[in-house]
Amino acid sequence: MSGRTEGGVRRALTVLFLLLLASITSPAFAASQAAVEKQFHAWIENDIWPAAKANSISRKSFDRAFAGVQINWKLPDLTPPGEKPKKKKKQSQAEFSSPGPYFDEKRLTTLANNGRSYASAHARLLKQIERKYGVPGEIVVAIWGRETGYGRAKITSSEIDVLATMAFMGDRKELFHKELMAALAMIEQGIDPARMKGSWAGAMGQPQFMPSSYLKYAVDFDGDGDKDIWNSVPDALGSIANYLVAKGWQANRSWGYEVTIPPGVSCAQEGPDLAQSIRNWSGLGISRISDKDFPSGELKASGMMLVPAGRHGPEFIVTPNFYVIKEYNNSDLYALFIGNLADRVASNSGAFKGKWGKVGHMLRSDVEHMQKKLQRLGNDVGKVDGLPGYKTRRSIGRWQEANGMSPTCYPEEDMLGKL
Repeated sequence: MSGRTEGGVRRALTVLFLLLLASITSPAFAASQAAVEKQFHAWIENDIWPAAKANSISRKSFDRAFAGVQINWKLPDLTPPGEKPKKKKKQSQAEFSSPGPYFDEKRLTTLANNGRSYASAHARLLKQIERKYGVPGEIVVAIWGRETGYGRAKITSSEIDVLATMAFMGDRKELFHKELMAALAMIEQGIDPARMKGSWAGAMGQPQFMPSSYLKYAVDFDGDGDKDIWNSVPDALGSIANYLVAKGWQANRSWGYEVTIPPGVSCAQEGPDLAQSIRNWSGLGISRISDKDFPSGELKASGMMLVPAGRHGPEFIVTPNFYVIKEYNNSDLYALFIGNLADRVASNSGAFKGKWGKVGHMLRSDVEHMQKKLQRLGNDVGKVDGLPGYKTRRSIGRWQEANGMSPTCYPEEDMLGKL
C-alpha cells in the first residue's frame, strides 16, 4: 500500500472514529442508555427475583448480588429491548480457517518456558494432585497456562454484571440466565460477589469456570474451607484436575501421539466412534513420528485417528483423554494445543513435526453447501454448519475414494463443481 493511500485510509478511519465517538456520547444516546438501564433494573426485580426465589435464593443473598449492578455495555452481541439483532460479521476463528495460525510458535514457546518454571515451583502440589486424581501435572499446567497465563491474566469484570447483561440482552439469554442462577447459588453459599471476577463470556478465575462448573467441580485443595479459584493456586489446579476426572480422564494414559499414516491407509477412518486398539493401528503401518514405539501399556487400549487438516497437516492417534480435554473447550485444535503444550512442559519437546498446509481458506458458506451435497448422497457429515469436523472430513474422504480420487479428507475448492 502506498503512503498516500495508507494516509488517506488512516484519515478516513479517524473521521469515522470521531463520528462514532460523537454518536455514543451524544445526549440522545445517553438518554437511550438510561432508558435501557431502567428496564434492566425492572427486569432484575420482576423476572430474576421470582426465579431466584424459586431456586431457594434468599432475599439477603439476592440483594448482595445485585448491589450496584449495572449493564456492561462493552460486551459483544448486545441487543437492547425493542431493537433488532445486528447481523453477525463473518467469523474467522481458527476452527473454520487455516488450523496453522492457532499453533503460533512464539506463543507456544513462551507458554512452555513459563510452564516449566511453574511446574518446577509447584512440583510438590502437582504430585499431590496427580496422586489424588490421576491427571498428569503437565496437563493441568497446560490448561492453566492456556486459560489465564498461569493466573497472571487480568480478569476484572464483575461476574454478576456480565451474566445479568447477557441474560437481559445477549444473544444466548437462556444460557446466561442459567449461569446467573448458578452464580446466585454461589453467593447463597457465602461467596462474596465482589470476589467473583470473570471474563466477558462469564468464565471465572484461574481455571475459567462458568458458575455451573464451579458448583460441580471446584475443590478446596488447600484445605482452608474455601474453594477459591481466583487466588488459591492449589484450589485452581485441583479444580482443573477434578473437572477432567469427572469428565472421564483415564489415569496412566497419554492424550495422544503424532503419527505418520502411510498413503495406503485411508484417512477416512477418523473419529471417536471408529476407535480400535493402538496395536491394530500400529499393525496398519501407522507409526509415531518420533520413531519411538507406542508404549506397551497402550497397545491393548483404544485409540482414534485424528486428521484435523486431512492429509494437509499433522496426523494423530489420540486416546479417550483427548476428548476429555475437549470437554474443557469443544475444539480439536484447543485439545491439540493443550496436548502439545503439556508435552513441551513435561519433556521440552517442540512443535508438531507435520506441517500445516495452505488449507482452510474456503468460505464457510461453501463448506456448508458441500456438507448439504454430501448429506444428500447419504453421508453423515454431523452438524451442517460450514465447519469441517471429523464427520465432514471423513465423509469427504469416503466420497473421494468412491470417485477414484486419492482421499485428502478436507474441503477443497475443486470439489464443489464435482459434487
